[in-house]
Amino acid sequence: MPSIVKMLKVVADPNRLRILLLLKAEELSVAELQEILGMGQSTISTHLSQLKQAELVEDRRIGKSNLYRVSSSAPAGGSPLDNILDKAEAEIAEAGADQAAMRRVLRKRQDKTRAFFDGVAGRLGKGYVPGKSWKSLAEVLLRLMPPLVVADLGAGEGASALLLAQRAKKVIAVDSSARMIEVGREQALRHGVKNVDYRLGDMEEIPIGDGEVELVFFSQSLHHALHPERALAEAARILVPGGRIIILDLVRHRFEEARELYADEWLGFSEVELESMLQNAGFVNVEAAIVDKEPDSPQFQTLLVVGEKMK
Repeated sequence: MPSIVKMLKVVADPNRLRILLLLKAEELSVAELQEILGMGQSTISTHLSQLKQAELVEDRRIGKSNLYRVSSSAPAGGSPLDNILDKAEAEIAEAGADQAAMRRVLRKRQDKTRAFFDGVAGRLGKGYVPGKSWKSLAEVLLRLMPPLVVADLGAGEGASALLLAQRAKKVIAVDSSARMIEVGREQALRHGVKNVDYRLGDMEEIPIGDGEVELVFFSQSLHHALHPERALAEAARILVPGGRIIILDLVRHRFEEARELYADEWLGFSEVELESMLQNAGFVNVEAAIVDKEPDSPQFQTLLVVGEKMK
């Protein structure tokens, strides 16, 4: 049984309490704790070493990693440690966010489908496979989409809008560039697409009425918004209750040149940031996942986030 004196000395640190709260719920690796807590590897390893010395955590080897958990020798149910953790959970401001981040990390660990598509992404484009392409896959997925009224925000020249129009009742393509809107209209006319409505406007003041659309789509456009939170609040406004939002954007990066090269206002977003912004805008059932990583420098990563407007 852990010494009560050692235990009290070790748990006096709030960050070690955060780690214990996580390890009480789930076995986690150092890398997963890094992602959840936003701390460096050496800092987390030091905390874990002190918790192990106090016999509060233990680890087991899985492949090349160690998974840590609250020690099985620590008495359960009403023990001093349980009582401390119960009180700490209510007092530590970060506890709720830590639990949300842990759930996201666990989804990544368990998501076999994503691992499969990561493998496909590594093969497609490097070798020719007759009849197999991302375009053909996109066409299949479009056939599965029910006919909806869709808002494509930051639509640019309208490539996505034209694809979505194949199945949508109507696509409202919004962009702040008059030239982009002009090019989009010309392409729609050239291809005989009649259910795309191009509108000049800002994604923070969307020229669409309340509850007018069933699906909002941001494709690599949110990082151009001056105030992304306002754009997401506007997206919620134009959606029907229960409507869905889909965001494809860059994972936060450090390629500062993007501000000049691509007129980017933001250097991408973290999963936590977008999940929090969507929840604050009134979305529920929010899920985020990194779905692609470019092989060439600066190795931009693509983040997919989905959510539903509260009914």
